[in-house]
Amino acid sequence: QVHLVESGGGSVQAGGSLRLSCTVSTSTYSSYAWAWFRQAPGKEREGVAVLYSRGTRLNYADSVRGRFTISQDNAVNTVYLQMNSLKPEDTAMYYCAADFSGGSLLDPWAQGEYNFWGQGTQVTVSS
Repeated sequence: QVHLVESGGGSVQAGGSLRLSCTVSTSTYSSYAWAWFRQAPGKEREGVAVLYSRGTRLNYADSVRGRFTISQDNAVNTVYLQMNSLKPEDTAMYYCAADFSGGSLLDPWAQGEYNFWGQGTQVTVSS
């Protein structure tokens, strides 16, 4: 069974940085698309960053563009989310998601496009 294992969450002060990691538990799969979503208390889950078309295309939510960077290391089946200049409004549970189907995504921001999800890692930013 495939699992996505996340790490790197924690508590930081505003302006600080964190790097989240998400690793596929088996080397059998090579992900064709990755995404990071987040969900704050009382809010819907929202897309933060996407990396798709076998790593050739990426995009960010307007709220994080210029501060967050999504990247991948295929050698270790891991995707990263580098988060800089963190703000209190970035506080949320962060989830990674992966699609292994190899097909083109109709909408990389749609949660239904991803067939595997991590357990979530908490990020808390204090002012």
